[in-house]
Amino acid sequence: MNEKKARPQTQTVKPKVRVFQVGDLAVYPAHGVGKIEAIESRVVNGEKHDFYIMKVLENSMVIMIPTWNVDSVGLRDVIREKEVPKIYEVMKKERDSLADSQTWNRRYREYMDKIKTGSLYDVAEVFRDLYLLRLTKDLSFGERKLFDTATTLLLRELSTARNTDEETILSEIESLFADSQ
Repeated sequence: MNEKKARPQTQTVKPKVRVFQVGDLAVYPAHGVGKIEAIESRVVNGEKHDFYIMKVLENSMVIMIPTWNVDSVGLRDVIREKEVPKIYEVMKKERDSLADSQTWNRRYREYMDKIKTGSLYDVAEVFRDLYLLRLTKDLSFGERKLFDTATTLLLRELSTARNTDEETILSEIESLFADSQ
């Protein structure tokens, strides 16, 4: 006899997608902290989709993020206050001496890739490396722009996490580097 065995039905478990509410603060990679201003439905290519409308605090840029695409674009919560010391530890670590021997454009690409990850730990590494590098040599134009970007992203998120002003955070960060100067 030709019996077919019934295969057990497997359920596909959808990964839990972070759901944001209007008024929530979130971090969009390479743009920084923003506020979810609205959740709107729009028709795109004949299909209805929901979008988070996020206004970046730094420059008032408005970004539309599909609610179903939050993970792949890297939208995340602002770090918790208890994580701030861990970020400071990243900045206190020895920087990779290999970065000194690389050409500025290779360093630029690597740093840009780190900033695009959206991880504040990666941004802190970029900040640390460029902060220390600028003590020994002039940064290229691109590196100066990246340093400014990393500084802005770092200060905004840390000050938001700690609920304090950016000047306080900047002075704390500069004190971390006081021995290197």
